[in-house]
Amino acid sequence: MVIDPEPLDARSTYKLLIGSVVPRPIAWVSTQSADGVRNLAPISFFTVVGRKPPRVSLTMQPRSDGKTLKDTFVNIRDTGQFVANMATFPQATHVHRSAIEYPSDVDEFDVLGLEAAPSEVVRPPRVREAPIALECEVFQIFSSPDGLGNIVWGNVVRFYIRDDLYLPSGRIDTAALAPIGRLAAEYSVTDNAFVPPLPSETLAARHGRRMARLDSHEDSFSPIDTSTWSPSGSVLEP
Repeated sequence: MVIDPEPLDARSTYKLLIGSVVPRPIAWVSTQSADGVRNLAPISFFTVVGRKPPRVSLTMQPRSDGKTLKDTFVNIRDTGQFVANMATFPQATHVHRSAIEYPSDVDEFDVLGLEAAPSEVVRPPRVREAPIALECEVFQIFSSPDGLGNIVWGNVVRFYIRDDLYLPSGRIDTAALAPIGRLAAEYSVTDNAFVPPLPSETLAARHGRRMARLDSHEDSFSPIDTSTWSPSGSVLEP
């Protein structure tokens, strides 16, 4: 099927995008408002855009009402700082629940019972249980003409790497991380690795195989087909 996006509305094209660009890494972003209120939210439009200086990108849509800016973006815009914590399998439930649209004066660390650890050079704390955290300062913000879609480029000013993950060669032991990523509206855990070429029998054994579900849902299930899904990426129900 060939689809022309021009006649589609934003909701429809968003479904196609998030189902096509997979898996997406999740930045579990901690910020702090100008008034000192801590915030924590997952952002799955997240990637690397530079290496010297190290630089990452966050793309944020408005809240589910389609017009209110997310607290994460407002805090970054107002303070110029954020921390991108790595989202891993042991914290998957907390990552998901931190996407609930809490009021702006609510501290997600407190609500979710998460322990914060002080950052080295930025004001927002990191998530203590996160194995990796990137302390960032804003380099540039790009906004759509309506001001609702926003891209933040941040320079990484400090890396936090848990001691057991930092190898003598200077690389990270990625096989020990179990990072989670976004598919469409679901999550996936990275629990295997390979370097091509692979034996033909290995490729044949996996040909056409569906992903294994770790929950109790049917193979055809997707949160997109439920009334609680929002193209904002927010969780509408706890």
